[in-house]
Amino acid sequence: MSHTVPSTTPGTVTGGTPKKAALASFLGSAVEYYDFFIFGSAAALIFPHVFFPDADTNAAIMSFATFGFAYIARPIGAVVLGHFGDRIGRRKVLMFTLLLMGAATFVIGCLPDFKTVGWWAPVLLVLARLCQGFSAAGEQAGASSMTLEHAPDNRRSFFTSWTLTGTQGGQILAALVFIPVLALPDEIKYTIGWRIPFWLSAVVVLIAFFIRRTLHEPPAFEEAKKTAQISKLPVADLLKDHWRDVLRVIACAFIAAVSTVFGTLAISYAKNVAGVDGTTTLWLVVGANFMALGTQPLFGMLADKIGRKPVFIYGALSSAVLTPVFLLSLESGSVPLMFLAAVGFFSFGYAAANAVWPSFYAEMFSTNVRFSGLAIGTQLGFLMAGFAPAIVAVMGGIQPGGWVQISIFTGIICLIATVAALTAKETFKVPTRELGQH
Repeated sequence: MSHTVPSTTPGTVTGGTPKKAALASFLGSAVEYYDFFIFGSAAALIFPHVFFPDADTNAAIMSFATFGFAYIARPIGAVVLGHFGDRIGRRKVLMFTLLLMGAATFVIGCLPDFKTVGWWAPVLLVLARLCQGFSAAGEQAGASSMTLEHAPDNRRSFFTSWTLTGTQGGQILAALVFIPVLALPDEIKYTIGWRIPFWLSAVVVLIAFFIRRTLHEPPAFEEAKKTAQISKLPVADLLKDHWRDVLRVIACAFIAAVSTVFGTLAISYAKNVAGVDGTTTLWLVVGANFMALGTQPLFGMLADKIGRKPVFIYGALSSAVLTPVFLLSLESGSVPLMFLAAVGFFSFGYAAANAVWPSFYAEMFSTNVRFSGLAIGTQLGFLMAGFAPAIVAVMGGIQPGGWVQISIFTGIICLIATVAALTAKETFKVPTRELGQH
């Protein structure tokens, strides 16, 4: 049953269910980032002891590399899932991505360790991680496309910001689950304890599944079907008509590396260099993400008032400036100072770009290729985020004085994202029907 009704304003598609779409997107992203964050935390603190022969620097680098492998599968998943998302609908693909992500995460919790099966242990870990990456390639792109197409024209950024606010919810939940695991004795932590957070993902998946299954396809997609505007080969049309936008999104999406620097690399830096225990750094992540639950929707509302570009660019530049402040606070020994720096860096800096990119990127594409464009562009850009911890670790970023390398790396990717954003058109006043028209 379609919810599409005649539009009351030229170029405006009405009749969507933006609140339900935003909730479904929030929960889907929460599942994705719960799964990704527990993997990232485990890659920093657990996997070097469990899946590799020696828990030394090389084991840490290899462990971070397993984190990055998911990002290799993401571009493949983006092409496949983007094709079907633009061909058969957003909802069907989003149901598939949710179940695949949940299954892969649960399986990771069941894998044997290195002592049991040798090098088969990291091989199996990488295979499960690839499934996570394939799934994630379609989750945020599909959720952002669906929410944007359900939202009223003048509130698209606010509603789509909940897709990324779900990432904060997932990270908070993951950290709260992981903190008690770190407090366990080693003989429990490195055997059964670390597996529990991976198994618990099944609960979040089931909740998201039952909400998402009640959601209808967005009016913009239903209208495209009725008017025979569905593309037979979305990727071909995308590369023909929107190749500049794809390149722009790839460069802008480098900004996502800031999140992995904060949520994964900084944990390792704090432990190995600053001597801050893992529990404290996870509480910093919880605090900063909790604050972002409030700031990101506000940044979304601001982008609906003044435009996508200024909010996104502010988020990128402030991230570059505040990265060294946060890293040096970890060496201060003052937990209140660490907390203030973490909140400033993540909740009031990076959160601006994080909240706005779902609408900013999605509005570059027309309905018939939006899922593909958003998926392919972001996932190619996210490769930088996936391998950021391993790259910076090789550069010496988790050794004494490594805050310099981490800050330089973050500054460069933020500058690239800023320059790319400056080349984009401002679309916050463009009606949904007219988006992506050149």
